[in-house]
Amino acid sequence: MLTLRKSADRGYADHDWLKSFHSFSFANYYDPEHMGWGNLRVINEDRIAPGTGFGMHPHRDMEIISYVRTGSLVHKDNMGNSTVIPPGDVQRMTAGRGVMHSEYNHAQDETTHFFQIWIEPNAKGIAPGYEQKTFADADKRGRLRLVGSPDGAEGSVTLNADASLYAGLLDGAETATLPLQPGRKAYVHLVRGTLDVNGQTLHEGDAAMLADEKQISLTAGKDAEVLVFALA
Repeated sequence: MLTLRKSADRGYADHDWLKSFHSFSFANYYDPEHMGWGNLRVINEDRIAPGTGFGMHPHRDMEIISYVRTGSLVHKDNMGNSTVIPPGDVQRMTAGRGVMHSEYNHAQDETTHFFQIWIEPNAKGIAPGYEQKTFADADKRGRLRLVGSPDGAEGSVTLNADASLYAGLLDGAETATLPLQPGRKAYVHLVRGTLDVNGQTLHEGDAAMLADEKQISLTAGKDAEVLVFALA
């Protein structure tokens, strides 16, 4: 079964300095039909205005992934990490029993466009943690590149969750497939472009929620950038 989640049907919040689309219920956006998918709890598509950002704030018991589309994101936390996240990097922060962090766009002339993703962890109350890795466009071209997994396979960031995350770039005749294990769910989010997912056309911001499918088949991409989640 494949269910489309259209971009225009997402929640939206405009805070002047922050414009955010919510794929699932978040903050003041509540939709009982979209509380998450499997153990995927949040996909927020955020645009942070120049010179602004999120001040120090807490999280706990969640795997938090940042994926920057354009611009850059400056991250600081109470674990001692102070990093810049550019496009191509995947950052994983394990909130565990509690962490404080901030995220800023220090550029004065460029909006930071990024995705903040929350996945429910395998266990609560674990030690907080941080990891950040770079994945070149060439490694994602015409394929699904594993960028997050429970065991850090293929150089991916390690997720303390029963989930795997793939990123891909597809255009023209390029295709990609991903087998799905029985009883598991998948979520396909189109970051940009257009793309067919199991025969259904997605446009920028659209998503496909899959259950009881044997595989994901990605075809007919037009300047497509895609995130694919294999989920519990």
